[in-house]
Amino acid sequence: MLNFKMSELIKSDIAIQNNINNMPDINSLDNMLNLIVFCLQPIRELIKKPMIITSGFRCQKVNFLAGGKTNSQHLKGEAVDFKISGMNPSQIINIIKNSNIEYDQLINEYDKWVHISFVKDKNRKQPPFKIGA
Repeated sequence: MLNFKMSELIKSDIAIQNNINNMPDINSLDNMLNLIVFCLQPIRELIKKPMIITSGFRCQKVNFLAGGKTNSQHLKGEAVDFKISGMNPSQIINIIKNSNIEYDQLINEYDKWVHISFVKDKNRKQPPFKIGA
């Protein structure tokens, strides 16, 4: 059973506030499904706590307003930012990096959330790193 819905990965406060259609194309939907199956659900089963998706898919307008990079994996549905109540990003990242969960990038962003990405058959499994203060 999956604990995630596509709507969680598409919802965007920025899109709602700015009346922007943030609906992904079929390729991005496929990428988001891979992200759920290969990253998010395994993390949920490993940590056994609900995850709060803070940012998933972003169309170009939403990505621009969010301050995302022009090559952001969020644009292709390959990345999600999330939190887990009662855990800091460093704790979450340590659990993931010591598991067998596949990922492309694993980033502690501003000590506020974890960014994880997945690219089917092309994961770089980059060493986790931190951005921001």
